[in-house]
Order: sequence, then C-alpha cells, then structure tokens
Amino acid sequence: MLLSSAGMFSRGKCDVKYERLKSESEAKPSKKTTRALKIFFIFCLLFAVLLIFLIYLQDYFKIHYKGKPEYSGPPTHPSFPHLPTLQTPHISTSTSPPSAKACGVQVKDGPVIKVDHLNTYVIGSYMDHRFDEKQIKTIAIVLRSEQATFSCVMCCNGTTVTLSAQYSIHDDHFNFEYGTATITCQIKSTCLTPTHVAITASGVSESITSFQPVRNRDVPTTFPYEFTICISVMYDYKSVLNLVQSMEMFRLLGAQRVVIYKTNCDSDTQKVLDYYERTGFVEIIPWTIKNHIKMSRGWNINKSPGQLHYFGQIPALNDCVYRYMYQSRYVALQDMDELILPLKVKTWTEMLPELERMYGSDVGFEFENNQFPFTAKAHADYEQNKWKNLQGVNILNYIDREPNLPNTFNNYKIIVNPQLVLRATVHGLLASVNRMPTLRVNNAIARMYHFKNYTYSPDTNLVRDDHLWDYASDLIPAVSKVLQACGLIEA
Repeated sequence: MLLSSAGMFSRGKCDVKYERLKSESEAKPSKKTTRALKIFFIFCLLFAVLLIFLIYLQDYFKIHYKGKPEYSGPPTHPSFPHLPTLQTPHISTSTSPPSAKACGVQVKDGPVIKVDHLNTYVIGSYMDHRFDEKQIKTIAIVLRSEQATFSCVMCCNGTTVTLSAQYSIHDDHFNFEYGTATITCQIKSTCLTPTHVAITASGVSESITSFQPVRNRDVPTTFPYEFTICISVMYDYKSVLNLVQSMEMFRLLGAQRVVIYKTNCDSDTQKVLDYYERTGFVEIIPWTIKNHIKMSRGWNINKSPGQLHYFGQIPALNDCVYRYMYQSRYVALQDMDELILPLKVKTWTEMLPELERMYGSDVGFEFENNQFPFTAKAHADYEQNKWKNLQGVNILNYIDREPNLPNTFNNYKIIVNPQLVLRATVHGLLASVNRMPTLRVNNAIARMYHFKNYTYSPDTNLVRDDHLWDYASDLIPAVSKVLQACGLIEA
C-alpha cells in the first residue's frame, strides 16, 4: 500500500512535470509568431514611409519640372511628313510654370509693352556699339502730343541701376497722333553689361512690373546671315500662293532669313508660315499694336483715318534693322509683293560686290519700283493647273509693267548694311551714322518688280518685261514642293 501510494505520488509528480513541459513547449511557437508579426509590422511601417516619400518626390518633380517633355523619337507632322514634330507635353492647368525673371522682376520678350501710365509702347531694346560710349537704343511708339520724360532701369548682375533717358520722335509720322521714337540710354560705369532694361516714366522706376531683354549685347566676328529681308507688316493676309512664290524667290536671290511682323492671316497662310518657321527661314514677330492703338490702312490720314500710319509699318522696320544689326551683313526693307531682281546676274550674292565697287560700301542702295498690274493681260506660258484653286495670283502670268513717269516720286526700296542705319523709313533712310544718303542703282543693273492688283490708266502703253521667267525653271518646282509639304496641293 505504502509502495502503491508512493508510486501513485511519484506518477503525480511526473504528470505535473510533464504537463508543465507540455505547456512550455506549446508556448514557444506562440512567442515566435508574435516576434514574426512584430517584424512584419515594422517592415510595413517602413514600406509605408518609403511610399509616402516617393509620392512626395513625384509631386515635387511635377511642380518643378512641369512642361519638359520626354524625348520620344522624331514622329512626323501630318502636314509636313519630311520634318520632325515637336510633341506638346501634357501640362496641368492647376499651376502655371514660373516665368523668367531678372532682378526679381518678370521678363517680357514680346514686342509691344506699355510704359506705365503713358501712351508709349516699347517694341525692342538693343545695345548699340557704334559710338565711343555704348548705348541702349529702344524702338518705341509714342503719342506725339504727350510731354513725356523717361528713365532706363537696367538690370546688372542682379541689381538695378536707374538713369535718365533721352528720346526723339522720327519725322515720318505723316501727321498721325502716334509716331515712331528712339529712346536712348547711355551705358555708365555703374552698369557696363546690362542684360535687361525697363523703360519707365520718370519718377516711377521703383514700381516696374517687367523687364525686356537687351539684344545685341555682343558683336559677333562673323554674320549668321548674309541677306535678311524685313517684311514690315502682315495684316489680313490670305494670298497663300503669292506668299510661297515670294519666299522661294527670296531664297533663289540669296536671302537666308525673312522677318515678318504678323498681325493676322488665314489658316492656309499660317500653315505656310509654320513650315518656313520650322525650317528656320522665317522669323515671325507677333505684331499686336492694334490691341492698343487704332491702325490706319494707308499713309494719308485724310483718306485712311487712324492713330498710327499703315499698321505700324515704320516702327516694325526700325525694330527689324536693329534686331539684325549684328546678325546680317545686309537687310532688304521691302514688302511681300516686291522682288529686287538683278538684271546682269541672278543673285544678290553676285550683285552686291559689284554695287559696292561702283557706289561704295558706306551707302545704302535704292532700287527703282516698277509695277506689274494684275489687271493686265495674263500670259499663260507658265500657268500651273495645280495652283489654280489656291488664294493668290500666279505672278509668272504678269510680265507687263507700267512705265515710270519722269520727275515723279518713285516708291523705291533699299538694301543696306544695317550698321549704317540710325533711322529707317518706308522708302530709304531718315538718318545714317555717316550722314551718307542712299544711292539709286541704275535700272539696267537691277530694279524692283512690284506685283499688285490695281487699275492702271487705259491709255497706258505697258512695257513687256519677262525677266522673271529667267527664274521660272527653279521657281515652279520649289513652290510646288512647299505647297505639297503644307498639304495645300496634291503631289
């Protein structure tokens, strides 16, 4: 019994120990699970923090680098299959991209900027290196009756310098209320290298709202262009065939650049302008002065009322001369429907050295205007059926010109070295740096062919002049190629 009781007791102790060991062995897996869960939760927490950080970075780059497209190869434009198209990036409209600033002030690169409370509109500002002291010349449009005084606020190395400015109104205002003016700022030792300038009314220079870049800060050793053509204004333009014919003739004559001050045009014309702008042959200057001043459609204020002569043609010409003063060896100041044609050679490149030998290199060259009316008989020798549905007139069909009357004013146009020009006007120069006049080129050497739609006197004996046909074999395929590229005619 005792033995039996002891055995029972012994088994009881063993049972208790066994139960404890069993309980402990069951507890161990539970602790491992808890530890694993803790590690898992920590990992999730770290992952969440990392995810939040990545989202923050993505938003940061969207805000700071918005509008910069990723390169996606050179897809072609549907209208110009042989030219690459720049892809337009998707830009959120919730936040506008930051604009360029100079000395903490917004920079405006446009050609028409209003000056404070004055009736003055700044077109462009340019460094002029032709004098002992460098100057900034600003082309502007001013209300002639307003007694204005101006200041130049220049941005130099992040700080502003304010100086008084001088201005003079050009004489060729034709009695309109507004006229072209040149505002001059002298460069002082306190600001030898201004990058931007603001023209302000005197006394308000501390409240400027925008700067304009100063162009021509450096004088290049070589010219990017030999010949540049300045087309003063394009207004309500839709003669797309004439546009392409003129552009291709300019190219055949030797021009590398055409500058057009454009107000508005139709959709087909815009296609052509886009084409030439993409190829680098044309620079379009948005000409928005009509938003501020009532434009006249002519030079005679009694017949064409308005506040400024002929769509602002004169300030546009002056701006173009200064814009290309150190970019082009020569500039031609003419209209889209005018062609200055050499008669003894085919290009300006061949003609200009001969003119300089004959007349000198320190003058501008005038070219006699000869008018070819579209109301005259058409000659169909170079008629192109595939051009017939286009807006405009085939100039190759019109080879009869009106004779010029002696002792009458001739609406000549000029080719000139822009560094000789102080003030340009529609027909010639108002002022040059050497006070030399422009000289008329003998019409047996070169003359201007002016194609226009007007009615000439019925008793006029027109003169046949088919010199334009000397360019026809090159002109016709060049024009057709551009029209096809623009989707205006079929191949």
